[in-house]
Amino acid sequence: MKHPETHRTTRIGWLRAAVLGANDGIVSTASLVLGVAAAGASASNIMLTGVAGLVAGAMSMAAGEYVSVSSQADTENADLAREREELATEPVREHAEMAAIYVKRGLEAGLAAQVAKQLMAHDALGAHARDELGISDTMSARPLQAAWTSALTFSVGAAMPLLVVLLVPPVALAWSVSGSALLSLAVLGSLAARAGGAPIMVAATRVTFWGALAMAMTAGVGAMFGVAP
Repeated sequence: MKHPETHRTTRIGWLRAAVLGANDGIVSTASLVLGVAAAGASASNIMLTGVAGLVAGAMSMAAGEYVSVSSQADTENADLAREREELATEPVREHAEMAAIYVKRGLEAGLAAQVAKQLMAHDALGAHARDELGISDTMSARPLQAAWTSALTFSVGAAMPLLVVLLVPPVALAWSVSGSALLSLAVLGSLAARAGGAPIMVAATRVTFWGALAMAMTAGVGAMFGVAP
C-alpha cells in the first residue's frame, strides 16, 4: 500500500539561506543600533546607520551567498564533466567502480554488479553523480535561490530593530531593541527547527545565545569608544 512521504531534506537549500539571512539581519542590525546608541548618537543618526546597515547587509548577503554557492556549483559541474568523460572512455572501469560502492553498502558482489549495470543503463551519469559524488537534485547548488533568499530574509530581519527605533523613545531604546531582537531570534530558531524537524528548544537557545553575545559585545564597544558625555 502506497503512502505519501514528506522529507525535510528538500528544504535544506532555501532553509539554510533563509535562517542565515534572517539571523544576520536581526543580529547585525540590532547590534549596530545598540552600538551606535551606546556611543551617544541621536535618534536620526541611529536610524540612518540602521538603514545603511540593512542595505549594505542585504547586498553583502546576496553577493556572498551567490559567490559561495556558485563556487560549489562550479565544483559540481567540473566533477560531472569528468564523470561524463570517464563514462565515455572507460565504461568498464566505471561499472566496476559503481559495483564496488554497492558492495561497501552491503550488497553481494553479483547483485552489486547487476544493480550497477541496470542503473547505468537507465542513467549512468545520474547514478555516478548520486552514489559516487553525492550530488542530487535535492542537495545541488542553486546560487540565485540562495542569494535572493538570504537578501530578502536579511531585510525582513533587519527591519525589526529599525521599527523599534521608530516607535520607542530614546530612553528605552537599548532595552527595547535588545529585548525584541532576542525574542525575534528565539522565534526564528523555533520556526527553523520546526521546518527542519530539529529540536525546537535547542535551536532557539542556540540562536538566542549567540545573538545576545553579539549585541552585548557591540554595545560594549560603542560605550567604550563613544563620544557621549
